[in-house]
Amino acid sequence: MGDRLVINASPLIFLARGGQLGLLRAFAREVWVPEAVAEEIRHRGAGDVTAQAVMATDWLVVKTAPAISVAIADWRLGAGESATVALALTHGLEAVIDDLAGRKCAESLGVPLRGTLGIVLAAKRRGVIPAARPVIEELVSAGLYLSRRVLDDALLRVGE
Repeated sequence: MGDRLVINASPLIFLARGGQLGLLRAFAREVWVPEAVAEEIRHRGAGDVTAQAVMATDWLVVKTAPAISVAIADWRLGAGESATVALALTHGLEAVIDDLAGRKCAESLGVPLRGTLGIVLAAKRRGVIPAARPVIEELVSAGLYLSRRVLDDALLRVGE
C-alpha cells in the first residue's frame, strides 16, 4: 500500500454508491480529493452518499491542486480531471480516473494511472476481495458503464 493517491469524481462516486469506497484503502492510507472534485461532489447535495463520504471519511483529504500547466490545459479536460492530473503529477502520485481524455492526458505525462475497474481487479489479485464479479455488478448498478467485452476480459484476467 502506498501513502497517497489522487482520485477524480467518477471513481469516487461509483465506489461510494456501490458501497466499495473501502477498496481504496488497499492502495493508499490517504486518498486526495482535489478541491475541484470535492466541489463537484458537494453540488450533488448534502444527502448524496459521496458528498457525505467526503465530509465524514478522515482518509479522504480535500487538497488544493497546483496551477494547471499548459501541458494539462491543452487537453481541455474538466476542472476535476485537470486538478486530479495536476495534483498527481506534482506529487508523483497515482491517479484514479475513468474519463478517457483524462486518462490519455495522465498517460502522456507519465502519471501512474488506474480506473474504477482497475481498483476492483487489483483488490481481487491482492486478496482484498474474494471475487471481482459481485463488486463489479454493484458498481454497474451504481452507474458504472462497462461493455460486455470489457467486463468479460476483465474477469478473465482475474480468473473469473
